[in-house]
Amino acid sequence: MINPRTLAAFLHDLVAAALAWILAFLLRFNFDIPHEFAVSAVQSLCWVLPLFGVLFFAFGLYRGLWRFASLSDLQHLIAAIVTGALLTTTAVVFFELGPIPRSVLVLHPLMLALVMGGSRFVYRSWKEHRLYGPAKLRGQPVLVLGAGEAADSLLRELNRSGLWYAVALVDDNPSKIGRRLRGLPVFGPLSTVADVAEKYGVKHVVMALPAAKPSERRRAAEFAAAAGLTVMTMPSYDDLLAGRLSVSSIRRVELEDLLGREAVSLDDAGLHELLTGRVVLVSGAGGSIGSELCRQIAKFQPARLILLDSSEFALYRMDEELAQVFPALQRACWAGDVRDAERVAEILSVEQPAVIFHAAAYKHVPLMEHANAWQAVRTNALGTLTLARTAQQAGVDKFVLISTDKAVNPTNVMGASKRLAESFVEATQAGSGTRFVTVRFGNVLGSNGSVIPKFREQIARGGPVTVTHPDIVRYFMTIPEAAQLVLQAGWMGQGGEIFVLDMGSR
Repeated sequence: MINPRTLAAFLHDLVAAALAWILAFLLRFNFDIPHEFAVSAVQSLCWVLPLFGVLFFAFGLYRGLWRFASLSDLQHLIAAIVTGALLTTTAVVFFELGPIPRSVLVLHPLMLALVMGGSRFVYRSWKEHRLYGPAKLRGQPVLVLGAGEAADSLLRELNRSGLWYAVALVDDNPSKIGRRLRGLPVFGPLSTVADVAEKYGVKHVVMALPAAKPSERRRAAEFAAAAGLTVMTMPSYDDLLAGRLSVSSIRRVELEDLLGREAVSLDDAGLHELLTGRVVLVSGAGGSIGSELCRQIAKFQPARLILLDSSEFALYRMDEELAQVFPALQRACWAGDVRDAERVAEILSVEQPAVIFHAAAYKHVPLMEHANAWQAVRTNALGTLTLARTAQQAGVDKFVLISTDKAVNPTNVMGASKRLAESFVEATQAGSGTRFVTVRFGNVLGSNGSVIPKFREQIARGGPVTVTHPDIVRYFMTIPEAAQLVLQAGWMGQGGEIFVLDMGSR
């Protein structure tokens, strides 16, 4: 049974096709149609309307909703009309179906596209005004930082939400300042955000700068924060491309959004040489760093990716993700502990990896003191020694140990255990065919054991923020950035090196 709304839309389009056909004749003869052509115009509708009706359904014009008519719907509409015009012209030329002027064959599709497309546009505009128009506005006013495509998408979502409504935009681009986007004025530069906020009485800003450099986002956030405004941000540019923008995804700005360093530029050719077509093993594959390493490695199409972790759930979760994102990837999941020499030997004997990334470790500094100190040593140091020796015996080509800057003059058990692990790897390197490489880095935002959750909690309580020394400087990087740099160091290392990653500006 045909949906009543679909039937109504279909009848509307048939009427539009008929009216456009008659109007084309009227325009051709200046609204004074000779009798012969008037009869032909009416009689030809008997085959023109069925032809266009079939094409309207064939091109899927009624699968969408007029209320959400989009550019894709317009493309289908135009394709159906153009096809109908070509078939109509063919029928008239080859079958001589009545006296039909050639200008009618040109005018009809033009007017039909105008009527059908225009009616859909008018209907959508009416629905959006009725549902989301000024009378329906609720919530709080916001300023939008940025006036590009992302801002346009954001304004559309805000108007529909009823939770927020934009009053103006602020942008640095001189060509946009003074213009309007969706009826809203664009001010600038970003340094004027305080004045604009005061003018409109807003307390919140949303950064619509998903593709901007981190330094630009940080600069925009600093201007807004200096004005006492609450700063929020849109999803990432990848989310926007995937169509995952919604008002519910607008959130407070996090430290990850403001990390003041540009994206890492990797040597893809070198990494292909290291990873493509080779068997690669990642220990601690379910952890924050290990899981990101798996994602990055999978992009380089290894012959087989081996996941090793002591956590059953973490291993399962990572395997499910890889199966969904990289369905063609050959992989194997091994549940095991790097401290278990027999299990490690079994895995390396069966899988015969060419490259190992060793990310399995205890990383939480306070928890690894006192009662858990021996477990940190067993896992971080002795577990590394076990895996390194077994890798050497199995003929692994390259072994990359992921260490920490806390291994430099260690003042805690975690750092000391990692420094001991580095020493074991360095000792194993002597006279070995396996090339052992160590990579050190500092705080990784969002990783297990990171200090950031503690800082956030302390700030939310109003402080103080506890640091080990008043003059301490901490450096941060994101998980994807850390994983990319580990891969880069893994390719560059020739054996025996300790790479210290550039953590950027403070």
